[in-house]
Amino acid sequence: MTTLKNDRFLRALLREPVDTTPVWMMRQAGRYLPEYRETRAKAGDFLSLCKNTDFACEVTLQPLRRYDLDAAILFSDILTIPDALGLGLYFEVGEGPKFHKTIRTEQDVANLPQFNAKSDLAYVMNAVTAIRSALGGQVPLIGFSGSPWTLATYMIEGGSSKDFRFTKQMMYAQPEVLHALLDRLADAVIDYLNAQIDAGAQAVQIFDSWGGALAHREYLEFSLKYMQKIVAGLKRENEGRKVPVILFTKGGGQWLEPMIATGADALGLDWTTPLNVARQTANGRVALQGNLDPATLYGSSSTIEKATKAMLDDAYANGEKTGYIANLGHGITQWVDPEQPKAFIDTVHEYSAKYLG
Repeated sequence: MTTLKNDRFLRALLREPVDTTPVWMMRQAGRYLPEYRETRAKAGDFLSLCKNTDFACEVTLQPLRRYDLDAAILFSDILTIPDALGLGLYFEVGEGPKFHKTIRTEQDVANLPQFNAKSDLAYVMNAVTAIRSALGGQVPLIGFSGSPWTLATYMIEGGSSKDFRFTKQMMYAQPEVLHALLDRLADAVIDYLNAQIDAGAQAVQIFDSWGGALAHREYLEFSLKYMQKIVAGLKRENEGRKVPVILFTKGGGQWLEPMIATGADALGLDWTTPLNVARQTANGRVALQGNLDPATLYGSSSTIEKATKAMLDDAYANGEKTGYIANLGHGITQWVDPEQPKAFIDTVHEYSAKYLG
């Protein structure tokens, strides 16, 4: 087992002392980087990029060569599980992910095949193992999955959606069918994340990208309930150290209390939640991650520096010295100048030292 040279990300997740605030960026391996676009062109298309071990490893490492990041995140897609369940994932230029088949009825749910992450998504596990080896202990590797609710919306709608018409129709007209689907997906996510941990992932994040589209009671019943099941089913220790789990619900800042009750180690925050308020609410029970608006990176270096310092001031306003990971409130966008994230990352490391000394 390679010794981890920089473990401050894992330490902060477990609310252990750190020398400076750790930082990484959601979607840090992506289209804003010219080297990523070059590798994707070689691969031919996005799915081929994900399924080729060498390419997936290369693009995971690219942002770490540019920036002083404290974690790497597996390069993959949240829709790998529905694809493995036979729905036929494909990507339309300018339209995002789509599926050839949808899940709309009780029979559709019953017809879903059995799922085994290690065999059905072997290419993901191969990538995890290769990335861990290539990192050589430089920083920890994060594995991830979409949440059952988020995966279900894509499977029912057939792609991304603004109003979730068919998903919400099922939720209110046939809730038992949606629950059956979500339960199947929760089991699949448990299997998938545990397989990633076995392959070498040192922390995992559940991306609940569309949880914020739900009403309060429906969020608890149709999204959080299944993430809680996942947290309970995850392997929480491997290679002699804890494997932290992060829950991230975009638009979910009003549900911090019930999210804390899941037993997750950390909660991700989008940019709509006041970080100082979230820290007061958490009160040392979980670590928090986020919450810079990704659009901040369109600004000048001085604007980015100012916003990052304000975020850190909020993070440490109550006197805590750990339990915080700097990140964006959602994924970095393809239109960001690749020179700009450096101002964010370097400011985090330099400015946070005044609070952690």
